Amino acid sequence: MSSQEYDLVVVGAGTAGCYAAATAAREGLEVVIVERKSAEEAGHIACGDALKGADTFPDAISRSRIEPSMTNTGVDHGRFEIPQTDTVLDIPVPGELAVIDRLEYGRQLIAGAEAAGAEIHYDTVVADVRQNGTIGGVRGKRRGQAVNYDAEVVLDGAGALSILQDKADLGGATFDTNVSYSQFCSAYREVLEVPEPVPWDDALVFKPTDRSAGYLWYFPRTDTEINAGLGFQMMDEPMQLVAALRRDLERRPEFEGARVADKLGAALPTRRPYDSAVAPGFLAAGDAAGHVNPTTGGGIAGAAYAGKYAAEQAIAAISDGGVGEGALWEYNRNVMDHFGARYAALDVYNVFVSATEIDDLTGLLSVLPGEKLSEALYSGSASIGLGLKLRMAMRSVGHWQLIYDLYRTKGLADDLFEIYESYPDSPDGLDAWQRERDRKLEEIYEVADADPKY
Repeated sequence: MSSQEYDLVVVGAGTAGCYAAATAAREGLEVVIVERKSAEEAGHIACGDALKGADTFPDAISRSRIEPSMTNTGVDHGRFEIPQTDTVLDIPVPGELAVIDRLEYGRQLIAGAEAAGAEIHYDTVVADVRQNGTIGGVRGKRRGQAVNYDAEVVLDGAGALSILQDKADLGGATFDTNVSYSQFCSAYREVLEVPEPVPWDDALVFKPTDRSAGYLWYFPRTDTEINAGLGFQMMDEPMQLVAALRRDLERRPEFEGARVADKLGAALPTRRPYDSAVAPGFLAAGDAAGHVNPTTGGGIAGAAYAGKYAAEQAIAAISDGGVGEGALWEYNRNVMDHFGARYAALDVYNVFVSATEIDDLTGLLSVLPGEKLSEALYSGSASIGLGLKLRMAMRSVGHWQLIYDLYRTKGLADDLFEIYESYPDSPDGLDAWQRERDRKLEEIYEVADADPKY
């Protein structure tokens, strides 16, 4: 068995892992990314391919490097199709948006991390952590040969339901272990080449399935190359994803004669960010820490910044000579301050939707103004004045109780956001903060008539 030593070992060459590795390597740390896939397959990840806000991504991997992966920069709105009410909503999408070739994007990220000075070890399957109180590395096999990686800090960028968190003893740490399959979504997507340009190549197309916690999407990489996929919340009965997608494709004339160029499935978090993503010598980022917008599934931007913040805190902790939870804690605060509080508030709407019958939900969506739906999806809140309330009430006979419950849920989501904005300054304050947060969640479950999610 061989052993190798680094300052930072990053598990997984995804967005969080690459931004973390690039950030740390640029500051002179010895960094390695261990990636289970081959050099040819690395970066091939099941994804909706929508990239939002790339103009504000961290500098460790420049925008110019990832621009070649942006195959459609003309998308400026969402198209929400509601077949149950024969309604189509146009939803403005704030900020810059592009649809990408995910494999090319992944390769560019890896190249960016290498250019910053990080090593990349492909064909490396991590099987366990090396731990003696503090996590001090990982062990696995590289091209079939047993190998140990020793490190001051390990960063888990291995994706949803990461094996590292199963293998590590996190019982004495603040690291969030309140994680279950029901808080995740199972998703499947195909990249389809169609003979004729689609009429909606400037839009991200969304569509509900026949269950409240299911959804379909059609995202145009180009006007003839479409990322088509769907998913369902794992709290539901299993959905036959491939068959369900095929049925919907067959109903859409624009996909007649389409060729499947690629297909892939995955799990992704549709839950709040982890309460704490640190343990002694250990940080998690991206999907491995729930850093995904739970209403849209968008996780690239959050992962990029989580990787940056994790690396910056690892650099500071290593420099100061201690990698305990207190030394890494500022990473949690940076995540919550930047996007974690907003994502936690958005998760409230997931709770509401999961407890709502599909016919009631689609009926409600059909009367919501598109710009207000956009605010709710991307900011976690939406301002709704008296005039708008009255206009909605006139259009929504039969949904008044549901609308009232939604207004109450919105108020509670705003309250929850404020609690997250007061995230504790140190691990000592976590228990009291969690109790306050959980009291607010009890109110949310009651108003939504929903089963507890956590």
